[in-house]
Amino acid sequence: MSTVQEPRQVQAQAKWVRSSARKARLVTDQIRGRSVPEARTILAFSQRAIAREVEKVLNSAVANAESRPDLLLNGDDLVVAAAYADEGPTMKRWRARARGRVARIKKRTCHITVRLSEQRQDGLPGRRPAPADTETAAADESEAATGQESEE
Repeated sequence: MSTVQEPRQVQAQAKWVRSSARKARLVTDQIRGRSVPEARTILAFSQRAIAREVEKVLNSAVANAESRPDLLLNGDDLVVAAAYADEGPTMKRWRARARGRVARIKKRTCHITVRLSEQRQDGLPGRRPAPADTETAAADESEAATGQESEE
């Protein structure tokens, strides 16, 4: 029997962050699948306020990986395997309006999770594949359907 070795993973989580999950997902989508140095650069130059919170969670995950003596991982050799933001509890507040009415204010929170794993065995950083060119992909599909190759 062959043994399949699972990549070693560490994670960090920030709970009850005072931002909506929708805003946090915009930032976590940008770093998912990237190497740690590349993710740190993206977060450092992001204009969004939630990027600071995501950067704190990323740094915490790297510290978790480096401090565990059983793993012996280097932070710069890790890849962001998963980064996501789940909805937390919503605090409901009331604001007085005209004519004795009230308006509900929803103060949303989120839980941010970053999971790091070792780089792939081929040595490449864990980047997302480049999006396929739609014209080239459509031409390849039509060639496969007809069984002919185009002359280029």
